[in-house]
Amino acid sequence: MKTDIYKSIFKYFMVFLLLLVATFGQAQQEQASGPVDENYRLGPGDRIRIDVYNQADLTGEYTLDGSGRFSMHLIGSLDARGQTAAELQLAIVDALRPDYLVNPRVSVHVLTYRPFYIIGEVSSPSAYPYVDGMTYLNAIAIAGGYTVRAKEDIVYVIRAGDPEEDEVRLAVSERVQPGDIIRVDERMF
Repeated sequence: MKTDIYKSIFKYFMVFLLLLVATFGQAQQEQASGPVDENYRLGPGDRIRIDVYNQADLTGEYTLDGSGRFSMHLIGSLDARGQTAAELQLAIVDALRPDYLVNPRVSVHVLTYRPFYIIGEVSSPSAYPYVDGMTYLNAIAIAGGYTVRAKEDIVYVIRAGDPEEDEVRLAVSERVQPGDIIRVDERMF
């Protein structure tokens, strides 16, 4: 009888421990998808969360449209393109301060980054969701891998926000940035 009680207690303890480990793992995963860089510049396709302290009607999640804009209650349309989260935060405070709130406390967080695009000699050229820490080789694998004609050691990249839209030659071990346009070239036989 005592053995059954100990087995039961042990079983519940193990379930509790498993749930605790799973919860910790989820928290670590959410933390890992945090900011790419505090100097990250917002652009079309980014999803942001804006929290205005004690103002539930102003707090919300927004996706930046094709021109990098979004619309917020009371303020109207705001241009976030090219701004960091901190710069956008100050712009929102400035927009709220004169007419709506005396001392607004605002925070801005990037929830999901704009996708990257991969074209050229890959099996499935398309747009794919950005994952922090991803290399160009990882991106190629997500796109189904190389075709038989692909040049496998380098990629050509146009960085999002580059006003010149210069195509840069990079090694496949370099890291992808949100909004990158990646081209896998055809090799010469």
